[in-house]
Amino acid sequence: MSTAREAALSVLERCRRDGAWSGQVLDRLLQSTALDSKDAALAVQLSLGVIQNSRYLDYYIDHYCRSPKLEPKLRDLLRLGAYQILLLDKIPVHAAVDESVSLCRTIGMPRATGLVNAVLRRMSEYRDDLPKIPGEGSASYLALRYSQSDWLAEELVTQRGYDFTEAFFRACQQPSGIDLQINTLKTDAASYGQALQEAGKAALIPPFPANCVHLNGGNPADLPGFEDGLFYVQDRAAAMAIEIAGVCPGLNVLDACAAPGGKSFAAAIRMENRGEITSCDLHEKKLRLIDSGAKRLGVSCIRTMAADASGFQEAWQNAFDLVIADVPCSGFGVMRKKPEIRARGQEDAARLPEIQSRILDNLSHYVAPGGTLLYSTCTVLRQENEDVVNAFLSSHPDFRPVDFTVGERLSENGCYTFWPHIDGSDGFFVSKMIRGTL
Repeated sequence: MSTAREAALSVLERCRRDGAWSGQVLDRLLQSTALDSKDAALAVQLSLGVIQNSRYLDYYIDHYCRSPKLEPKLRDLLRLGAYQILLLDKIPVHAAVDESVSLCRTIGMPRATGLVNAVLRRMSEYRDDLPKIPGEGSASYLALRYSQSDWLAEELVTQRGYDFTEAFFRACQQPSGIDLQINTLKTDAASYGQALQEAGKAALIPPFPANCVHLNGGNPADLPGFEDGLFYVQDRAAAMAIEIAGVCPGLNVLDACAAPGGKSFAAAIRMENRGEITSCDLHEKKLRLIDSGAKRLGVSCIRTMAADASGFQEAWQNAFDLVIADVPCSGFGVMRKKPEIRARGQEDAARLPEIQSRILDNLSHYVAPGGTLLYSTCTVLRQENEDVVNAFLSSHPDFRPVDFTVGERLSENGCYTFWPHIDGSDGFFVSKMIRGTL
């Protein structure tokens, strides 16, 4: 595979055809191709950008294309060209058109070169005077402009308001970068920041949590200190959840839905590797990832175990100082990293609160008197977040919410939602609850 555009088109086809996650496809593709770092970065930008903006791109493709039906592979190609023309500033328009026509031949569709050329040239001609998207000021406008589903736009506008929803959707179109959580068992943020500087890596220190470093991108395995376990990768909001929980040395902790292990690692480091963490997942393969990560970080207090978070374990009753319930969710908070999530249907999301409530109820039995129950999701929908917590508190009078602060912002009834356009993090929900004495 010789060019970034070919690589990006291959990613789009595999994601569409196989229903694969773009991140996984990109990782495999970049490992198997000989693209240099510049072309690899462009391939990532193009493929993710098209997925993030597919509805918006289709609106203008369909406006300028006279063909009543496009083959899926041809639509992928037109989306790729349209993305470069409409949403990228650094690629010359003529290059986007010419490269798309050339790529059309490369993929074995020479008869379509005339159509590709005509559609993209017309789009280029009217680039600064495109037809307006209809319905400005409505949820349907936001859905089309930011390539979201209509139902999600309507839901969030109802819950949060139009301007807030637009700011969130706009943030979901931006690159997320990577947050490195520094392993203070081995180093500190200042020392590691110096190592990054010496390696020519520009880094930022975000306002939370402590000992976090942010990079705009790159492969974590290529960074200094990776093999030595000086850091692990975890979004700042998820890492902040462990800080909110008030983890300290010597605790007995249950991380009930632990894979890929970030919260277990965060807890182990804050516990100074003293105490015990039981990290659970249904799948042995994911448990091996946790074991491998713990070994790299030099953490020995984590014990992995295959277990179903919704299945009762009598031996665990009243046994843990902290139970972390990071439950399965719709994932709408991580659309910057997993743009395919925006296609998730309303019916799929609607079934989740019942599952989440069942898991939360089950895990509550494992919290010792005076212990903490931490409920979290990587979604932003109230029905999976505040509604689940409020229903739980109503039926479990032995638990009470505990308020906390994130920077200068105060939680509400022990609940806080992180937002990319406000907190610079993933969309992420945290609720902290304390169990009273028996």
